[in-house]
Amino acid sequence: MSDSKGNSLTFRKDAELDLLSLGALVHRLDPGIIPFRKATQCAIHVSGGEFNVAANLSDCFGLRTGIASAMVDYPLGDLIAERVRAMGVKPFYKHFAHNGVNGPNMAAVYSDRGFGVRAPVVFYNRSNEAAAQLKPGDFDWKAIFAGGVKWVHSGGIFAALSPTTSELAVEAMREAKAAGAVTSFDLNFREKLWNISGGNKHAVDVIGRIVENVDVLVGNEEDLQKGLGIAGPEVASKSKLDPRIFVEMIDKVVQKHPHVKVVATTLREVHSTNRHSWSAVAWMDGKTYTAPTAELDVYDRVGGGDGFAAGFFYGLLTGETPDVATKLGWAHGALLTTFPGDTTMATLEQVRAFAQGGSARIQR
Repeated sequence: MSDSKGNSLTFRKDAELDLLSLGALVHRLDPGIIPFRKATQCAIHVSGGEFNVAANLSDCFGLRTGIASAMVDYPLGDLIAERVRAMGVKPFYKHFAHNGVNGPNMAAVYSDRGFGVRAPVVFYNRSNEAAAQLKPGDFDWKAIFAGGVKWVHSGGIFAALSPTTSELAVEAMREAKAAGAVTSFDLNFREKLWNISGGNKHAVDVIGRIVENVDVLVGNEEDLQKGLGIAGPEVASKSKLDPRIFVEMIDKVVQKHPHVKVVATTLREVHSTNRHSWSAVAWMDGKTYTAPTAELDVYDRVGGGDGFAAGFFYGLLTGETPDVATKLGWAHGALLTTFPGDTTMATLEQVRAFAQGGSARIQR
């Protein structure tokens, strides 16, 4: 059943897809370093936290991936669907008709990059979002999993969109485990979204039911505390690059969810908009693995965390050791911040070279 040699996760060999993501597809309008209040033109990036992982694994790492999502049949939907195809991701869509006036819509994200001491700005229009209307029963999981899927991924942003998307995430993880897939969930805790769909207590309840069928968790110490309802340690970390708070919380995570096999997160210290210190840490089989620290010249920070998740998952899927997988995720996330947009433009050769120490900026 397993083709894994370097870690304890086991994957089915008879699989048409290496990874399937469940999440919302969005389009991001990006005027670059110009603030939106002065913008005259924008680039359009297709994104979505869960989709980004699938797109990165397909385009950079050469894996076979899919996305289960909502698609609105209107020009913005056509634009997004074209980018999904361009990244080599197989779509499984629940289609919605647009009424020509107010939706349902494909969500819009607005962001300018900032520069130097001026921070990036991100805001949203998720009004009447089609993805928020997704509900249990909208996808024929037995048909989707019939050809075999090695890994199924979703995240907290999608789960927080509405009461029905959270239940769909519960259903998807349950069906994925029944189909023999490894499962992962990026906590990505967004308080504003959860406040709209039930509040923090509801979030902890729903995420708890999702995580019952999750093998791999992605999230920092704040995500673990708020998403899983776990109290944080009293010792304050002096640096955001210090993995000790994260590591200290793992015992509490595993105590509450003993079936969780892997927990991982990025570590980032922001010195200015364009200068970040970047690392990552992962826990697996009772051991902790920490990536080096790199000093990054950041072009566009959006998607760096999803870039880490994709590289990390690739390492685990291909039987690398947890240490190598952590460094592959760290390297790919670092490279992703050097490109415009939310999804990768890196090659596997570039990722491997960086992961092996091919940068003069690495501090060991």
